[in-house]
Amino acid sequence: MNRQFLSHCSFSKSRGLAVWFLFLIAVLVALYALGVFPVTPAQAGTFVRNPGASELFQAGAGEHAALAGDAPLGTAADPAYRAGSQEDTALGGITPITPTTTLTIMPTFDGSITGDPNATAIEGMINQAIAIYQSQFSDPITIRILFRYSTTEVNGNPLPPGVLARSNFVIYTMAWNTYVNALIADARTSNDTTANASLPGSPLSTSVVPSSAGGRAVGLNTPGTMAANGTVGSGTFDGIITLNRNQPFQFTRPTGASSYDALRSTEHEMDEILGLGSNVNSSTNRRPQDLFTWSAPGTRSFSSSGARYFSINSGNTNIVNLNQDSGGDFGDWFSAPCPNQANPYVQNAFSCQGQFADVTATSPEGINLDVIGYDLGTANPTPTATPTSTPGPGGTVLGNISTRLTIGTGVNVLIGGFIITGTQPKNVILRAIGPSLPLAGAISDTVLELHNSSGALIAIDDDWQTGGQYAEIVATGIPPANFFESAIVATLSANNSAYTAIVYGYAGATGIGLVEVYDLDRTVDSKMANISTRGLVTTGNNVMIGGTIIVGSNQARILLRAIGPSLANVGVPNPLSDTTLGLYDSNGALIAFNDDWRMDQEAEIIATGIPPTNNLESAIVRNLSPASYTAIVSGYNNLTGVALVELYQLQ
Repeated sequence: MNRQFLSHCSFSKSRGLAVWFLFLIAVLVALYALGVFPVTPAQAGTFVRNPGASELFQAGAGEHAALAGDAPLGTAADPAYRAGSQEDTALGGITPITPTTTLTIMPTFDGSITGDPNATAIEGMINQAIAIYQSQFSDPITIRILFRYSTTEVNGNPLPPGVLARSNFVIYTMAWNTYVNALIADARTSNDTTANASLPGSPLSTSVVPSSAGGRAVGLNTPGTMAANGTVGSGTFDGIITLNRNQPFQFTRPTGASSYDALRSTEHEMDEILGLGSNVNSSTNRRPQDLFTWSAPGTRSFSSSGARYFSINSGNTNIVNLNQDSGGDFGDWFSAPCPNQANPYVQNAFSCQGQFADVTATSPEGINLDVIGYDLGTANPTPTATPTSTPGPGGTVLGNISTRLTIGTGVNVLIGGFIITGTQPKNVILRAIGPSLPLAGAISDTVLELHNSSGALIAIDDDWQTGGQYAEIVATGIPPANFFESAIVATLSANNSAYTAIVYGYAGATGIGLVEVYDLDRTVDSKMANISTRGLVTTGNNVMIGGTIIVGSNQARILLRAIGPSLANVGVPNPLSDTTLGLYDSNGALIAFNDDWRMDQEAEIIATGIPPTNNLESAIVRNLSPASYTAIVSGYNNLTGVALVELYQLQ
């Protein structure tokens, strides 16, 4: 088995494909001449996932790039990038990988990030990306990734124009039966069962080429051996991700119309290191993803012409169309033209400014990772997790609600309210999340209070493991991930009873925090009918972000309100004088946006009976299918102040 080097880049569609073809040929010739593609054996024994593993395969290298669908910005050298001793210092102290009980992605930030004035935001964004994968996949492996923010590739060559990000990663070429047998044995989910049933009875190629991380995900002995310069055999990284400093990246959300979403590009390249990708037009040996590509029901496709799509049931269901544009990567998804892609998936071959998305359990990326060996589901859920249950007599319900914003002191603590309708008591868990948030500036220690409608204290918790409800909280399946976070399990009376959750920092601590309420029992007729959260809205990461999951089989009609100036009428100091409100789906796509409520849907909002009382406040009425949704409240023209976000289930 030979060592190989793969590369993936994203380029602007405005450039001629012929020019880029000649450019790529020239680069490949130069790389071969420089010896970048050596054929040498990997060092055995660097990593053993399972003691006694029978075979250590030979490593190669792969490369991939995320491409801009808009016009590129050029490739002038960026003097802010520092290499040499600064980068070497940042890489010091690498420790051996040890087996884990759940998926662990271990980042290393080189000097191009740690020495950047915006290092906190960049590192926070990367940690957020890592949390997305660790919260959804439970494979007991550790994946090491080196992250860079530079105008150059790992070998020092300038990144081509139009490239948003590039990943270099370790790959292994192994016999068909070796990989496929391991993949079948690793089946854990219903997706795996369906996909494995579509595997052929005879090999589609002599060999299969998984990434080092992807091989370990199915139990094979495929260590990461990449060094910081991209060579294979002497290092410990599974891959390297370089974000192009020449591109107008934004490291927080929502992404501005003239910026690229750094989180989306980072997830794109992490997918490549984990194992997504195709060998279409480059080799007759298949990548794991190629085992599930079709042109029609029952007809496989490994061609770059005609139809080709990802399916796990023998081509009967088209999950996503694959890219057939030679200017992009054939392992990526089909991309509609910019500026507004209807489906701005993470793995689209070409990205547009102003759009963002994430990998989820139901996105094409999540399903693809699942069927090539990663195990959806985790024993350590993140704040977006949802307990398993089914809608009861109440039909479609709000399964959980959450709000994230900056927690201050005094009137600027985080205050969440909800009403329980119906007649039967409702079992819920409330969580106050802070230190486990993958964000810079997260609050270090939370305190959570639960009050009834008269203001009386029902329960209080500081650290969830010592508050007297440890067993009850663990039994829910979604305990907080950090000792210094708070949680309360309670059975609450219904009959339109109102409750308030208050989150603040222990000993006056401040920072970004999250309050959540989860419905633990949907077999009763009671439900959470409306939810509201009040707090200080500023800018960047410190806008107000509310989330909910709608559970059931039918649509729910909801009203969202962003209240600001009218809070002055009830004595709230420093109210936000003009609000804006955005509603997003689980992929981060904008569903609706409103500034002043009378400008859009005025008649529908009035018909609800609870329109905002100030014309500068915002509201949205929508019928939403069962899924997760996010509402973002910010100030018009970056105004700041105390605001209230509310979600009402109308039917």
